[in-house]
Parts: sequence; C-alpha cells; structure tokens
Amino acid sequence: MNTSVVICVYTDERWEDIRQAVESVENQTRPAHELILVVDHNPDLHLRLKLAYPQAIVVENTHEQGLSGGKNTGVATANGEIVAFLDDDAVADPGWLEALEEGFQEPGVVGVGGRTEPLWASARRPRWFPYEFDWTVGCTYRGMPSVRAPIRNVMGGNAAFLRDVVSEVGGFHSGIGRSVQGRKSRPLGCEETEFCIRLTQRKPGSVMLFEPRALIGHKVSRQRERFAYFRSRCYAEGLSKALVTREVGTQDGLSSERAHAMKTLPLGALRGVGETLRGDVGGLGRAAAIVIGLAWTTWGYVVGSARLKAARS
Repeated sequence: MNTSVVICVYTDERWEDIRQAVESVENQTRPAHELILVVDHNPDLHLRLKLAYPQAIVVENTHEQGLSGGKNTGVATANGEIVAFLDDDAVADPGWLEALEEGFQEPGVVGVGGRTEPLWASARRPRWFPYEFDWTVGCTYRGMPSVRAPIRNVMGGNAAFLRDVVSEVGGFHSGIGRSVQGRKSRPLGCEETEFCIRLTQRKPGSVMLFEPRALIGHKVSRQRERFAYFRSRCYAEGLSKALVTREVGTQDGLSSERAHAMKTLPLGALRGVGETLRGDVGGLGRAAAIVIGLAWTTWGYVVGSARLKAARS
C-alpha cells in the first residue's frame, strides 16, 4: 500500500513549524507516495510554499474555509491508497508512516491513529496540567490504550484513512471543527470524531485502530500552556460534542466520553490528591484541573445542546 501525506496549513506565522513538519515527512524510513500541502485561503502562503517546496504538491483549499475543507481538498488531490494527516505544528518520528501502514494489515481496519506526545514550549509540562486532559493540546491522553487496540475515533492530527472510504462516506463535515472563526475565538474540534463515528455507522464492521508506534511530537505553544486556554478548550469541546451528537446520536457520540468521565477522571483526581499527600504540591493542582475541566466541558455541552434545540424550534 502507498500513502499520501496531507499537511493543512493556514498562516505564515507557522513557517518554521511547517518546515520541520515537511522535513519529518521527508525523513521517513518508509517514504511517502506524495506530500500534499493544502493552503487554507492564503494566496501569499500558497505561492511561498510552491517556491520553497517544488517536490511537494501545493494546492489551495477548494472547499469551505477551515480544517475540514482543507482535509477534503487533500483527499481529493491524493493518489495514494491511504491518506495520512499530520498537523502543521507537529514532527513525525521516522517510523511514523511505516507504523501507520502496518496497522491497515489487520482485518477490517479503515483508519489508524498514532500516539501524539506534547512538545511544551517552556520545555516542561506545567505542574498543574493533568495527563487525562492532554487532548486539550491535541495529544494522546491518559485513558487511551497503551497498546495497539480498536478505538472509537482517532485524533485528527496523527491519523490515516483508506482514501476511497473517506470519499465514500462524504468526507469531513464543516461546522464542527476548526474554522477561521474558530481559530480566532473558540478552539473548537471534533471533526475527526464525527467523521469516524459516521464512517463506522455507515460501514458496519469497520475498525479504527490505535497504533502507539506511529509516534509524533505536537508543539504546545506557551499560550496553550495557560489555564485560561485549558478552560476555554474544555468549554469549546463541550460545544463541539453537542454538534457531534446532533449528527451521530448521543449513544455513539458520547460513549467514550462517559467512560472517561466515570472512570478515568475520578481516578485521576484521587491520584492527584494522593500525590499531594506524598509531597507533590502539583498533585492538588492536577486534581482541581480535572474537576474544573470536566465541569467546563459539561457546561459547554449543555449550552451547545440548548442552542441547537432553540435553533430547531
């Protein structure tokens, strides 16, 4: 099988990040079939990238502005049997593509997601930041499998899908994940969650696989290390989850979240308290962040659901 790698980009401010992401793809032990850079309605950046990377396919987003449109453009451009997505502020391990491709050898697998580790701008994890909420910075979080295993949905910045299957179920839907407006205000997400659930609903027996050997590092800016961002991201996740459940139903849309909230988060809060009693003062901050993060996510979901209900009436 061969793989087209898609990196969606939107701003010159991430030029160095884009350079490092491209370099990491070019240094794979199993070379990509092609590298596609999708530019989100930024003509100057599009021209600059075409000049800087003649070896890559550089295209403009032909769909609605935002990440979903960029991904759909990438899929439409790709020729590989597999389409892999890498965030523009991420760096892939040399064995990333090889591990993703090997995941598709298992029966029924239509999508594979890898492990994403945070690369903190301040060089160290904030002491108050709970591992259970690493999803707020686009990374693998405590509660996910530690070994290769089926999962409900993959994380969009480190994922690969069979190209034909993506097109067959209608691609990624706009209006759920990040848009230009979302990048400037609420840090919305969940476009890959809705897509994965919709795919498995329409194609029963399809498997999403978590492959921890498909490793990338995801850069976490100083702004995203702050508690204000953490809280805002949790609230935005709740808003997005309301949109997801509207599309795919509450049972499938919240199945993983219920398990995380009922088991992983209480254990994490208790762990934080225990670590505090053993002398780690950061443990109390992590326990408090878990409680606040859950509360803000739940509140976002309640608000989002109410808004959708009001819009329908």
